[in-house]
Amino acid sequence: MNRVELQHGAATDVGLVRAVNEDAFLVDPPVFVVADGMGGHDRGDVASAWTVEELARLSDRDYDLTDGTSAVDAALRAAQERLLAYDEEQRAAGADDSFAAGTTVVLALLVQASEGPHWLLANVGDSRVYRMDQGALEQVSVDHSLVQELVDAGRLSPDAAAVHPSRHVVTRAIGGAAMPTPVSGAADYYLLPLAAAERLLLCSDGVSGMVDDVTIAALLAEHDDPRDAADALVAAAVAAGGHDNATAVVVDVVGLANEDPYDSHAQRLSLEQKLGALP
Repeated sequence: MNRVELQHGAATDVGLVRAVNEDAFLVDPPVFVVADGMGGHDRGDVASAWTVEELARLSDRDYDLTDGTSAVDAALRAAQERLLAYDEEQRAAGADDSFAAGTTVVLALLVQASEGPHWLLANVGDSRVYRMDQGALEQVSVDHSLVQELVDAGRLSPDAAAVHPSRHVVTRAIGGAAMPTPVSGAADYYLLPLAAAERLLLCSDGVSGMVDDVTIAALLAEHDDPRDAADALVAAAVAAGGHDNATAVVVDVVGLANEDPYDSHAQRLSLEQKLGALP
């Protein structure tokens, strides 16, 4: 893992509508995280900050695929337990019975697979991971949202989903009512060869919901420095209206050549097979 050189940048902004920035992020190789506290819930800033705190425990060590997945699951479980205890404390102190702090989260963890170093990517909710390779942008993660379910069922087009009034309703989260039980089923995982992604983008829906994919691709291509790219994406989200907190983390892999085409569906199935989720 020592031969992998990474460069990264991050930016966040409260936007033009929200009073508090409920996003949180982490850039601490080998782990990168964006968490988007749910503004429709209570203390989304607490939920995102605590989830990032738990995932920060993954830094400063090397992982293989199995250890990395187990470590992510353990961190998400710990975050969920903290948030459930926090909810109980707030309700006992007089908060409404429906009090529930929640957050979405997306992460990238560098792991060693049998074929060499890979990105282990995971998402819960509608924060996203994109990959940029040879100038082409691809969304790797799949949103856990009501409109995505409608798209998957063929009842809604992707263009209609982008402006649907329920586009911000998530079906999975850490904390809150959308948390699956058991928590180990919350995240979807993707295995991505480093050579298949010159650049990764992790972002909250305050970016992806305000800036279309064509513009995201153009801004990532325009700025070689990942710090400038992250700044430009967040600035574009604010300029487009800033209806939500906006956070972007951009990670570049330095010095790896692209050897094989990347098939996100095949990689996801391969990972599930390795982890025993499929026969």
